[in-house]
Amino acid sequence: MNLAKAADLTNFIQNIPTFKKYGRVSRVVGLMIESQGPESSIGDVCLIHVNSALQGKSVIQAEVVGFKDEIVILMPFTHIREISIGCLVEGTGKPLEVKVGPSLIGSILDSMGMPINEAALPKGLVPVRTEQDPPNPLTRPTIREKIEVGVKAIDGMLTVGKGQRVGIFAGSGVGKSTLLGMIARNTTADLNVIALIGERGREVREFIENDLGEEGLKRSIIVAATSDQPALMRIKGAFTATAIAEYFRDRGLNVMLMMDSVTRVAMAQREVGLAVGEPPATRGYTPSVFSILPKLLERTGTNLTGSITAFYTVLVDGDDMNEPIADAVRGILDGHIVLDRTLANKGQYPAINVLKSVSRLMNHIADPEHVAAAERLRELYYTYSKSEDLINIGAYKRGTSREIDEAIHFEPQITGYLKQSFKQKIDSEQSVRELIALANGEQR
Repeated sequence: MNLAKAADLTNFIQNIPTFKKYGRVSRVVGLMIESQGPESSIGDVCLIHVNSALQGKSVIQAEVVGFKDEIVILMPFTHIREISIGCLVEGTGKPLEVKVGPSLIGSILDSMGMPINEAALPKGLVPVRTEQDPPNPLTRPTIREKIEVGVKAIDGMLTVGKGQRVGIFAGSGVGKSTLLGMIARNTTADLNVIALIGERGREVREFIENDLGEEGLKRSIIVAATSDQPALMRIKGAFTATAIAEYFRDRGLNVMLMMDSVTRVAMAQREVGLAVGEPPATRGYTPSVFSILPKLLERTGTNLTGSITAFYTVLVDGDDMNEPIADAVRGILDGHIVLDRTLANKGQYPAINVLKSVSRLMNHIADPEHVAAAERLRELYYTYSKSEDLINIGAYKRGTSREIDEAIHFEPQITGYLKQSFKQKIDSEQSVRELIALANGEQR
């Protein structure tokens, strides 16, 4: 045995705990479990030993979320039907870890990193913590290279860079999941990590089969936490997916992380906060919601070895783009894409409102000719939108304004450019060529 292996073995033996810490369940209130002991820290995982008449002996995992005097407050990762007063609580002294490796590609996991189909994990995986610190801001390389997503409206008008973080804002049923499926299939990223948080159970399989497809699944890892699962599982689903993306980024890959939706993560954190006793603040959201968002969203982006380009969907209630979560997320991310229900009702897909959307890095990563063409189309589209009501009721007479006449002429071509079938893949170069040709007045 060489010296390095001997040192590793010695270190392993020294870190083996010589005794275990235990406590007892003293009270269950709503979602929370109160325990007399064990000695632990916030974020530690505890094991609750349950002796059920129906299922016999079992172990339920829970996380330490707070303290009250000398009482440990726990929240379980699963339902609490079988827990009773006096159940033994074993402290592990460690936060949640999941096992990650290249052999997970193509897998569908739960929030604990285990296959949903209850199959065994493949071999060769290494444990990683689900909660980690974001990269040091001074070590983050500047984003200078664009990434292709295969959607004309984004590659042409809202160009995204490797390591950029973008929000997709929309109400329910406007096409967020379908757009994510398009990006997952068409992107030039090395790997997709997709987090489906708070989705209906029916939608998970539909997304995999209809939106993502077999081709997309072969280069993706999916983490699913459905709406029926406890709040802590929905939160951990987001952190587990981010930890998996970080693992591959640290090995030099360009990862595409997609999370649907960050709003449901915030709602789950609100449940936890209210259960612990936090006072509701903005529209019922607790202060911990607004502290957890930057901790989660800032972990993506670039580091010295690779990048995580992230798309986060934000479900806006009643299409209100200024509701608290939407406003907080928009202030953290590097751009936002707004899906407009009015455009969706017209049959325009993807229903991206380019006038309300922005990529904050486009001017730094796109060619000047490309940027000028995008600004030209945006100007024409804005002029038409501003005068659309007058045009539709016949109150505008041609020749009154040269700008409006020009906008009316180009509007059908601009709308045609922004439309794209969800099964269609268009590379970035073609999208930019069509954009420049359209801006120069050339017929498509």
